[in-house]
This record gives sequence, C-alpha cells and structure tokens, in this order.
Amino acid sequence: MKIVVLAGGISPERDVSLCSASLIANALLTKDHEVAFVDVYVGIPEGTLLEDLFVTKESGKTFSYAIPETEPNLEALIAANGGRRDLIGPGVLEICKLADVAFLGLHGGMGENGRLQAVLDCFNIPYTGSGYIGCALAMDKALSKNLFVNSNIPTPEWLLFDPAKDSMETVRAKIGFPCAVKPIGCGSSCGVSLVHADEEWEPAIKYSTKYEPVCLIEKMVHGREFSIGILDGKALPIIEIRPKQGFYDYKNKYQADATEEICPAPLSAEKTKEAQNLALRVHRLLGLGNYSRVDFILSETDDKFYCLEANNLPGMTPNSLLPQEARAVGISYEDLCERLVFSASVKQ
Repeated sequence: MKIVVLAGGISPERDVSLCSASLIANALLTKDHEVAFVDVYVGIPEGTLLEDLFVTKESGKTFSYAIPETEPNLEALIAANGGRRDLIGPGVLEICKLADVAFLGLHGGMGENGRLQAVLDCFNIPYTGSGYIGCALAMDKALSKNLFVNSNIPTPEWLLFDPAKDSMETVRAKIGFPCAVKPIGCGSSCGVSLVHADEEWEPAIKYSTKYEPVCLIEKMVHGREFSIGILDGKALPIIEIRPKQGFYDYKNKYQADATEEICPAPLSAEKTKEAQNLALRVHRLLGLGNYSRVDFILSETDDKFYCLEANNLPGMTPNSLLPQEARAVGISYEDLCERLVFSASVKQ
C-alpha cells in the first residue's frame, strides 16, 4: 500500500509527533509498504514531485527524531516558515490523495481535536484513528468530563477558571489545594502544573494560559496512575506509571529512564476487570475509533478508579504506553502499525 505518514504540525506536542511518526514510518517500511513522511504544517516544497516522496524498504531510507526535554518553540517555527499560520502546508492534501491511507502520526492541536479528520473526510481520504466527532469530544477535557459525570464514570472534581474574571479564592473554596492546573485541549502534560501552595498558583496559571486562555482546575486525587489501551473494541493489559521524580509531566513522559512503567500492572483480577470495563465505557461514550488510550488514577482514599482523560491518538513510539500493552499480548510494534493501517477508513 501507499501510505502517507502525517507528522509535526504546530501543536505543543509537535516533537512527540515527529518521534512517533518517524518510527511508524520505519515500521511500515519493514512491512513492504511505500511510505511518504510529511510534516503537515511545513508541507512540501514547491516543485517537488509527489511520487518521489514515497520510499520503500529497498531504498535504505529510515526516519528518526529525538524528543528534547522542553516543549517546542512554535513561534520560531512559524517565523522560519515566513510567518505562515495555515495549519495545513502546501501539497499535503495532494499527496494524501495519491496514497491509499493517511496514517495520523500527530499529537495535539488540529491533528487530534478533529479538524484535520474533518478535512480528510471532505476529500474522501482514508485515515487511521477516530473520526472528527470522537476526537473533538476526547480532546476537550471539560466536555469529556461532563460526559463522564452524566454517564456515572468517576472523574476528579473540576471547574473552569478564566484568569481575567475568576479569583484564586473561588478555586480554594470549590476545589482546594492541592490541585492540577491544565489547558482544556492539550496533551502530553503540556501546560500542566500541580499546585500545593499559594506561591505556585501564578506560575501554574501563566504556564497553562501559554496555550489556552481558560484553564481547567482539577482536584488532586492521590493514588496510583494507570493507562489502558483499547484496540479493535477490546481492552489491552493495563500499564502502571510510576515517575521516579515529581509527576508524569512532559519530561518524565519522554526522557529515558524518567518513569517506571509496569505492564501488566500489579492489580488483582477483580480490579483489572473493573478498570478495563471503565476504559471500554469511556472509549464507547466518546465514540472513538479502533484504538485509543484511557488514563486513570486509583484513589488511595476510596479505592475507586477516576478517569483523567481519553487519548484518541496515543503516543506510538515502540516504548509508548499503547505499544507496550499490545506487546504484552503478542502484538509486535510493526504488526500494530500495520493493523492500524488496515483498519483505516473515511469516517464521514
């Protein structure tokens, strides 16, 4: 098959995407597919023959990208591209039309909030992952948490905070400290801080509003953190996440040896089934596609699982959580990538 792997973009998760997509492209090459690797924001230089961008295993071409410790400077990227703020670069849709499938190796921004999916649907281009409605519901943390509450899926208490109108005292009265401050529509813990005391409040708000003007303030639930992948309608083995320092922030997610990840997680059979059933309920409630990943905290206070969020395009390096869980049931990284290709479709 001819496959375009879409990567990059101008999301704060750009670097994560470039790493995931590089390894996805390599995996698909080993499966004898023709692969083109395209940065959805940068696009394709004028005059490039689109057919020439598709390479095969025999070409010897491989892709690689290392994730830095800090989030990308998106304004510098925009400046380097002549100040262009169009989310889809030149030639991207044209090369997608030449391919059999677009593999969405994107994270965050328009690659995960449903906008790109809607555009691809308009052009009848098959793509991997969920459709635009499921993506929009999952990416908006406030919207998805409202759905969780209405469906009796436990989730930490929260409120929306507008720094231009609301006060810290409102948060202290309704949520209290410690709490998590996060943007509504970012992933990879971009913009997320834990606030334990007054002096941590202003830096946390400044960090979150770097990405979005309104923050989601979430009550801290102390306990163990777990993630559960869903693949083709079934829950995969659970993975437990244990950062060696601090919490599961951007650095601890993507730097080597910063976090211990245990799969299958050391849980009783009863608690394992409970969490997997909850993950499936979340996946179906949001209308997600053939794969996703759902994150939980198991409260040390009441022994209940609280859903933090669902990820409609989870990380896809071989050591990302979903591929680790797939490997635990005998699905290699290369087979997983190809399986997602074969399930791609137009979602309209």
